[in-house]
Amino acid sequence: MYSSLRGEKHIVSGANYAFSPLSKCNIVTERAALMAESPNKAAIARHFCFPLFMLLRTLAPRKTFVLNARHSGYRPWRASTVGVVMKSVLPAAAAVVVSLLGAQAAVAADLPVKALKAPAVAAFDPWDIAFGAGVMNDYVFRGITQSNHKPSVTAYFEPRYNVTKDLQFYVGSSFESISFPNRAAAEVDIYGGVRPTFGALALDFGVWGYLYPGGTCVGNGTAGSFGVAGSCGFDNQIVLANGNFLKKDVSFYEVYGKANYTFNDTFAMGGNVFYTPSFLNSGAEGTYASVTAKITAPSSFLPNGIGSYVSGEFGRQWLGTSDSFYGNIDYKDYNTWNVGIGFTYKVFTLDLRYSDTNLSKGDCNAFTSDYTASQTGFITPINAAPGFGSKWCGASFIAKLSADLTLMSNIK
Repeated sequence: MYSSLRGEKHIVSGANYAFSPLSKCNIVTERAALMAESPNKAAIARHFCFPLFMLLRTLAPRKTFVLNARHSGYRPWRASTVGVVMKSVLPAAAAVVVSLLGAQAAVAADLPVKALKAPAVAAFDPWDIAFGAGVMNDYVFRGITQSNHKPSVTAYFEPRYNVTKDLQFYVGSSFESISFPNRAAAEVDIYGGVRPTFGALALDFGVWGYLYPGGTCVGNGTAGSFGVAGSCGFDNQIVLANGNFLKKDVSFYEVYGKANYTFNDTFAMGGNVFYTPSFLNSGAEGTYASVTAKITAPSSFLPNGIGSYVSGEFGRQWLGTSDSFYGNIDYKDYNTWNVGIGFTYKVFTLDLRYSDTNLSKGDCNAFTSDYTASQTGFITPINAAPGFGSKWCGASFIAKLSADLTLMSNIK
């Protein structure tokens, strides 16, 4: 016997058929599946043709299958009969398989479908904490150095409560090392506010307190001798060798409002307004307003996950009239600006920035009471002779390396 299971001919006892029983089985199977509108069942049913074919071949007497007619000495069955059986049984059996598959599918379709459980949604945790630290070669605040152009360290801690993803309340505290004329130990800030968000517009409203603990009077003068509580006496001019003087406590607070609009992934602009009834506890009102802009480079601009940006700010500080401790002088309003470039990597930021103001050295000295001022001749309406000049308000280059984290994003 020659059998081509996938060919076009099947030879049994010398009989040559146009189509083998196995091939016909496959054809009937496909037709039955199409009639049942289940084309996808055809491939499954065809797998039954070959096992059925082999089963019938095993059950039939082995001598039924002969190579040719002259070896067919005895024939319990005629070879042609086997061919007929196989040609009839196999297609019929395949059709039954297809019908059974179709019936099974119909029954399954009528059964109620068990609803799949939706993936669990992560519980919303409204609490978060932001914190970070940094080191810089100069601590500059609104164009004026607070560290005598010397290095400074800073750190902050800010708990947050998110009512929704668009409304956040926060309180915080920060620390900066400084070098003030009254020898204050440090600047300690305490602040709090609310940050609502409306799409691309982010707002921020709050109160910021600037505390300068540890201020001392240097010399033999008696604190408060000028009649101003909490101050170093006006008659104590040895507080500063150059004749400048400053109150023992220069703590003050500001209320503020900020707005930032993100146009796209690259560009954002903002505006800020701060107000205090007594700037540096001088008795002079102070209002500061500024506009900011930031361009963030695409993530592919630098390799290895390094981000970059360019940002700048232009602001104006309005100042009122001081109290009697400072001689009721009208402080000079001034402009300040800064521009810089920054690089980010994970939680780290390196910011390189240029800062300056339009304050003259004389007006800067009157405003800051710079204890390092030594040059003279910078006399102005508010900076009397000999007219010491201060470099605290001039051009500065600031390099700052910082790390900023949040509990939910970087710790959990």
